Amino acid sequence: MPKTILKVAVSTPLNQLFDYLPTAEAEPTPGQRVRIPFGHREQTGVIVAHTDQTDVPISKLRTVLAVLDTEPLLDKPLLKLLQWAASYYQHPPGEVFATALPTALRQGAQPVIPKSYQWRITPTGQEAHTRKLAKNAKVQSLLLDALSKATVLPEEALRELHSSWSKVMPALADKGWAQREVAAVADLAPEYEQGPILTDKQVTAIAGVPAEGFHPCLLQGVTGSGKTEVYLQLIEQQITAGRQSLVLVPEIGLTPQLLDRFKCRVRGKVVAMHSGLTDNQRLQAWVAAYNGSADVIIGTRSAIFTPLPRPGLIVIDEEHDGSYKQQDGFRYSARDLAVYRAQQLTIPIVLGSATPAFETLNNAIEGRYKHLHLPERPGSAKQPDIHMIDLRQHPLHEGLSQPLIATIEKHLQANGQVLIYLNRRGFAPTLLCPTCGITQECNRCDARMVLHQQRHRLICHHCGAERSRIESCPECQTKLVPVGHGTERLEAALEALFPDYPLVRIDRDTTRRRGSMETMLKAIRAGESRILLGTQMLTKGHDFPNVTLVGIIDSDQGLFGTDFRSGERLAQSILQVSGRAGRGERPGEVWIQTWYPDHPLLKILLKQGYDAFAAEGLAERLASGWPPFSHIALLRAESIKRGPLFHFLDQARSCGTHWQDNGIRMLGPASSPMEKRSGRFRGQLLVQSSNRGQLKQFLRSWRAAISQLPEARKTRWSLDIDPVELF
Repeated sequence: MPKTILKVAVSTPLNQLFDYLPTAEAEPTPGQRVRIPFGHREQTGVIVAHTDQTDVPISKLRTVLAVLDTEPLLDKPLLKLLQWAASYYQHPPGEVFATALPTALRQGAQPVIPKSYQWRITPTGQEAHTRKLAKNAKVQSLLLDALSKATVLPEEALRELHSSWSKVMPALADKGWAQREVAAVADLAPEYEQGPILTDKQVTAIAGVPAEGFHPCLLQGVTGSGKTEVYLQLIEQQITAGRQSLVLVPEIGLTPQLLDRFKCRVRGKVVAMHSGLTDNQRLQAWVAAYNGSADVIIGTRSAIFTPLPRPGLIVIDEEHDGSYKQQDGFRYSARDLAVYRAQQLTIPIVLGSATPAFETLNNAIEGRYKHLHLPERPGSAKQPDIHMIDLRQHPLHEGLSQPLIATIEKHLQANGQVLIYLNRRGFAPTLLCPTCGITQECNRCDARMVLHQQRHRLICHHCGAERSRIESCPECQTKLVPVGHGTERLEAALEALFPDYPLVRIDRDTTRRRGSMETMLKAIRAGESRILLGTQMLTKGHDFPNVTLVGIIDSDQGLFGTDFRSGERLAQSILQVSGRAGRGERPGEVWIQTWYPDHPLLKILLKQGYDAFAAEGLAERLASGWPPFSHIALLRAESIKRGPLFHFLDQARSCGTHWQDNGIRMLGPASSPMEKRSGRFRGQLLVQSSNRGQLKQFLRSWRAAISQLPEARKTRWSLDIDPVELF
């Protein structure tokens, strides 16, 4: 049997690595890409490990065709992270590894990736230098002496000191006297903006984050309290120490403005990593991170897999946001992986939010995370006053109550900007026949078609199906009536009420074109738009100093949700959008329209604040056994026929019944709340345990058993570990 067999990750839905033989010319190392024969075609794979064992007869093992990299693209910590993620999230390793690479590298491209290295003397090396080396170790003494004086030297400097440096330095490293690391590439901006004077609370928060070692910290600060300034100061410390920082944000829309701010403030190279970039732009940013020339990497969810050859700090901004969880395919949580990666790299991680996720807050309460606070806005800025409008007493005009209309007019006349929030796009959620009660349903989903008036189309927001708008009921010919309000309808109402004030609408429909979001945000900050109307895209992390009023059109959507996180999400959205008001010198206020002003959730949230609300919510979770006091996984399945779908789910449940005496609880099978979507029936099975390790062990064997079921080949199914949405 050959000494080395390569375990290769190939992007396929098969839950395994594949065994290959190395070429006679080279034996590649883990982390390098190889071109391999796979079936009847060639593919690019990543070497995960070497082994001398295989279940495949040696005669049937195929040889790699070519090694694509001169050195690993994925270092040992990143390889370990990806292997752990594949195991924890029960996902095929080839698809996990593919997620970590830009498209060009997945396809086998060979970019020029220059890397410069430097050597650093260790404390043990300093002691050896003090004791002085043997007389016959002249070259070692020479190099160690130079390192002792400079602490760090680039390889170019060592080359000038002695021609044998490349042989001697590894010997020093073997003794633990020196270590090799990727060198930072100087790319300092000639000018940068001076930051504001820090508040005492900001200074305390910055001091509370250690510069080195694994230290998870929750930075809980009210909206507008200066969390980003804390990030900037911490990152500056890391740059000074020659280390990189990774900053994750929940939405692409936040990346450009944060990128601009960081480039003005950070004395180092800042790059962006997100899906809005072209393949070439993303590759260039990845290369800059890989070769160490980027000091700060700002990105969305997938940026968690960016190489960090000189890691220093990870920041998760708006850590509560559900966008950090991938909802299809490889269903990972970037926030949770970030904590694991920080622990793996022994570096600090800061999770920032005004409304922390209950799981994160509970970690801080129980002492697993350090809890840092920013309870006030800096300077004269104050938290906005919040008022509720009882819709039982105030009739609506196109979705707007008279008290809100009057308040909007008052703020506009006072030269303030007004933000109106409605998390529902389109003109109206449905078209209704007032005579026979028929609504326009999607043929492929258990959902109504949404009217988009400007496009004269009916669109399903779940599967994307479209058809032309109809004016009359097909059954009785009565004129159809649009029922409910979306941002498009609200836009028309606001323009009719306030024709003299420019309005901008920000939702998925108006920001489809590349760069459109940035253009709109610039117009808002320049004061060219006085009324800001939008969905949640407009509320996350944006700083609009001139907004003095926030109007929340419908706050009741999450009051009666079936998901155990519904109330938490509603509270977070209300406080996040409210936080856009009064961030400048002028005071702000928030007006919330609701049919349920006496609802306990709203009363606790608005009168006692988020911490009191979260304490109540955590107590309910503890009593009912929901996360963070238990751990859950969801088996999701779908099929074009309902019968086979539930036959598969029943069989899947049977595969795990013998575990139920060992602390595993199974709930279901049950239909998904929207049972039919995109022409397929959907069902699910919930698994729950109070012990994470026990659940992980169960899922590993359960998944293997499910995959052997004959029905598994006829049904599309997946496991969602730590799901953020159950229904």
